Amino acid sequence: MSQFFYMHPDNPQARLIKQACEIVRAGEVIVYPTDSGYAIGCQMENKKALEQICRIRDIGKDHNFTLMCRDMSELSVYARVDNVAFRQIKNNTPGPYTFILKATKEVPKRLQNPKKRTIGIRVPNNPIALALLEELGEPLMSATLILPNASMAETDPDEIRDKLEKLVGLIIHGGYLDEEPTTVIDMSEGQTHVIRVGNGDPSPFE
Repeated sequence: MSQFFYMHPDNPQARLIKQACEIVRAGEVIVYPTDSGYAIGCQMENKKALEQICRIRDIGKDHNFTLMCRDMSELSVYARVDNVAFRQIKNNTPGPYTFILKATKEVPKRLQNPKKRTIGIRVPNNPIALALLEELGEPLMSATLILPNASMAETDPDEIRDKLEKLVGLIIHGGYLDEEPTTVIDMSEGQTHVIRVGNGDPSPFE
């Protein structure tokens, strides 16, 4: 049975943020709000928790996994990015974008795309997500919470609780959110390609 925290969407309670990070460090999967629907996440190094996320979302190892980062300084630790791409990303973060980039050796191999050796990187514009990342002190391995046979992100934490309370360690209620997932930008080959149009305006990258 998962825990269920009500967090203030603009001023999340520090005590609950601390508890949520303890749950992540204990190896549990959590559901938390972002600026484009709810996401499902776990500690970056935790193989068992990653496998649980793959089961819940019904995705394989070739899925583009994402590291949810607190700021741009973390981006350059986990991804290879040239000056032009860095400026483009910086001008549009935090925000509802996922950037596909070549992974550095700091990224566990199981999170990288097996063929391209890429990783998704994202800096969310959501106070709860940012507070979690600040307290955790490292990126969260994340995926948008799009359940099997659905095309949009989950938006209602009460419905998420009905569907997932026996499958995750924590669900954070941070309000009712927009269902559009992130806009996904592939910058891994030196060119910029919009591969999914979602909540973020794609025009700066076209």
